[in-house]
Amino acid sequence: MGHILVTGGTGKTGRRVVADLRGRQIPCVAASRSSSGVGEVTFDWSDPVTWEYAIRDVDAAYLVAPMGASDPASLMIQFIEVARLAGVRRFVLLSASLLPAGGPAMGQVHQFLQSSGTEWAVLRPTWFMENFTEGIHRRTIQEEHAIYTAAGHGRVPFISADDIASAAVTTLTSVEPSNTDFVLTGSQILSYDDVARRISEVIDSTITHFALTFDELVARHRSQGLSEQHAQTLAFMDLTIADGAEDRTTPDLVQLTGNPPLSFDEFTVRNAEMWRP
Repeated sequence: MGHILVTGGTGKTGRRVVADLRGRQIPCVAASRSSSGVGEVTFDWSDPVTWEYAIRDVDAAYLVAPMGASDPASLMIQFIEVARLAGVRRFVLLSASLLPAGGPAMGQVHQFLQSSGTEWAVLRPTWFMENFTEGIHRRTIQEEHAIYTAAGHGRVPFISADDIASAAVTTLTSVEPSNTDFVLTGSQILSYDDVARRISEVIDSTITHFALTFDELVARHRSQGLSEQHAQTLAFMDLTIADGAEDRTTPDLVQLTGNPPLSFDEFTVRNAEMWRP
């Protein structure tokens, strides 16, 4: 096997994919816009000049969408075409549980891979547990003892980024290509009220979930510097949770990796110190 290119190599899942591959002695390259070390390469989705060096001696690539791009799907499809011509034979795309092939954004890349004739897999995880430790909720938990959403009593089978990385490594390195998509979920379906209670228990301090309206959450996001479009997109995603779109589990992770997903209860125990002031 040649090298594996990991785009988003310093992000939530990318850095974990890199660590897993290196732990297995599988050669890989961590790609990001700010590469600074051994085994890293400068890579910018919007700059095709950086692609040529990144895909040198690469057999497989893990694809994470560029943040902030107005049309990420077009950039990624263009990259896949260039990479295929350069000899990259397998692509594993990080998408999202609610984005089927042909849907918006990563759904377009999914559809392209499906009809491309190349080796491929699409990972469609639900919401990350790490949103509470590395993402939007950590600061409010730590500083305000609060979680703010427009998800109401909707429930989510939160999944660990470690489990997503494990699924990525499996699909990148398997002898036979998957040529399918996997909806990845955790094992516990929880509302944000449930999440607040569980975190409260492990840090021995009350965390409250505030159920906001769509407009209230958009205003809150805007006050923190997000654009109107980004703020509305995030708030709308919460409404899909409130409507029950994420209220299910799948066996895909176990079938793919042979291991059960990390439970949210175990996640809170492991990360209690992250939420203490």
